[in-house]
Amino acid sequence: MRSILIMSGSPALVLRLVASAYSVAEKAGSIVRQVLHSGDLGIVEKTGANDLQTLADRLAQQSICASLSRRFPKITIIGEEELLFEDVKEELIENGQADDILQKSCPEGYKGLKEEELVVWVDPLDGTKEYTEGLLDNVTVLIGIAYGGRAIAGVINQPFYNYQVGAGAVLGRTMWGMAGIGAFGFQLQEVPGDQRIVTTTRSHSNKVVTDCVDAMEPHEVIRVGGAGNKIIQLVEGKASAYVFASQGCKKWDTCAPEAILHAAGGKLTDMFGNSYCYDANVKHMNSAGVLATLRNHDYYVSRVPQSVLQALKSD
Repeated sequence: MRSILIMSGSPALVLRLVASAYSVAEKAGSIVRQVLHSGDLGIVEKTGANDLQTLADRLAQQSICASLSRRFPKITIIGEEELLFEDVKEELIENGQADDILQKSCPEGYKGLKEEELVVWVDPLDGTKEYTEGLLDNVTVLIGIAYGGRAIAGVINQPFYNYQVGAGAVLGRTMWGMAGIGAFGFQLQEVPGDQRIVTTTRSHSNKVVTDCVDAMEPHEVIRVGGAGNKIIQLVEGKASAYVFASQGCKKWDTCAPEAILHAAGGKLTDMFGNSYCYDANVKHMNSAGVLATLRNHDYYVSRVPQSVLQALKSD
C-alpha cells in the first residue's frame, strides 16, 4: 500500500524531464563559460564563416544528450551538432533535477505522456558566432520539448547573464516555461504603448529580410544574434516582434524559445502565420522564416509583403 501511495504522488514524466532539462542546461552553461575562460575555443567552420562550431558546442551537446538519454532512454533527442558516437566523460553528466519544477501541478493533458511520445530539440550554444566575437549576452543554451508536433516546454540558459556588471556579479540565469503552467526565471514585460520595436538577425541579412522588417514600419530595429536571445527580448519588453524572413533558423533554434514564449502568452509562427511542427521526422530547417510576438501577432503577419512570401515559397 505504501509503494502505491508513493507512486501516485510522483511527478509526471514530462515534469521530471523539464526538471532534468533545467539542471542539464545549467551544466551546459557552465561548460560554455569554462571553454571561454580556457582561452582555446576550438573553432571549426561547418559550412562557412557564419556557421561555426566551437569546443563549447561539442562538449555542451555531449553533456545535454548523454545526461538526458541516461535518465530517459526512450525519448528522441535531436541536437544541432553532428557528433560521432563516443563515450561521454562522466564529468559531463548532470543528474540533478530542479525541485521547484517537480513541485508544479502537471496539466491534465500531459500527465500520462510516455518517453516515446516526446522529442527533445537541443541547441547547445545558440549564437556561436557572437560567442567567438565576445558578444556574450547573445549566447544561450536551448532545450525544447515537443509532443504531438507542438513545442510544449522549454529551457533557456544564458551562461553570461550579468557578465557586464563586473566583479562579484553572479553569472548566468535559467528560464523555463511549459504550456498550462507558465513561464519562469524572468520578469515578463511588454514594450510600452504602441511602439513597434523589431528584433532581427545581425549576421544573416539580405534584401528579403530587410524588406520584411521595413514593411513592419518599425520605430526601431535591433540587430542581435541568437534566436533564444531575441525571444528573451520579447518577453522582457525590449522588442515587440522578432522578424526573420529567411530559412536560416532550425527547429532546435525555435523549439525551446517558442514553448517559453507561448507559456508567457505569445506566439511564434512562420511568415505565413502557420505553426511549425516539431515531430522527430520533420526537416530541420524553418524554411518559411520566423515571426514571433508577445502581442498583436495577426497585425505583424498582415504586414508581411507578398514579395517576401513569394520569395520564401520559391526557396
